[in-house]
Amino acid sequence: MKRNILKVRKGKPVVVKGKAIVRARMPRLTATAPRPRRIAKSALGAYALEVLARLKREYPDARTELDYETPLQLLEATILSAQCTDKRVNMVTPLLFKTYPTAAALADAPPERLEEIIKSTGFFRNKTKSLIGLGNALVERHNGEVPDTMELLVKLPGVGRKTANVVLGNAFHKNEGVVVDTHVARVSHRLGLTRETDPVKIEQDLMPLFPRDDWTLLSHLLIFHGRRVCEARKPKCEICVLNDICPSSTVARIKAED
Repeated sequence: MKRNILKVRKGKPVVVKGKAIVRARMPRLTATAPRPRRIAKSALGAYALEVLARLKREYPDARTELDYETPLQLLEATILSAQCTDKRVNMVTPLLFKTYPTAAALADAPPERLEEIIKSTGFFRNKTKSLIGLGNALVERHNGEVPDTMELLVKLPGVGRKTANVVLGNAFHKNEGVVVDTHVARVSHRLGLTRETDPVKIEQDLMPLFPRDDWTLLSHLLIFHGRRVCEARKPKCEICVLNDICPSSTVARIKAED
């Protein structure tokens, strides 16, 4: 019986079987991000308030980055912001608001013309249907005005809980919940404020941790932080104001190892 001998040839391992040479299979080394440390449940409340205080100091001007003047304009802009950047929406809405200034005008908008105006925001056919349906619903049910309750808002075409929270918190200054978009979901998870991935469950985890009066602001703060520092692909932990307390911070880990 011939013995297999492991050799190295030009820095690459091979197995010699008689005269046959077969490359040895080496285990792949994959870089995986370390799991974030967990915040003790008993310390979570105080920790959340410290996060809030630091983000308030870092982003004193945090607000929605959608341009609007009326609840109707904000509602339209928020619908358009689905799968689209606020910057792009803000490029589209001036013409939209000027062309269809009221719910009645929006309800009577020719679909082809409306599609042309909002096309660059993506999913423009579905958004066109939502906007025209929204105009009709507002005219038929609310005399052309945007309602100011969660119950009535979520019954409108194209309006879910997240959109309703945006409108209530910013246009009506009512804190009914926390807006959970991709930035809020990502940052709150990295901060250890939630382990959930479903937006509704994330919102349910966040609300008890923060004062109700800060719910709308909290979303703006997390969104600002997510766009500027805690980016999806590569968070800038080295410049983060939370890097000494965040359980996912690479800076904190390096300091701990030192």
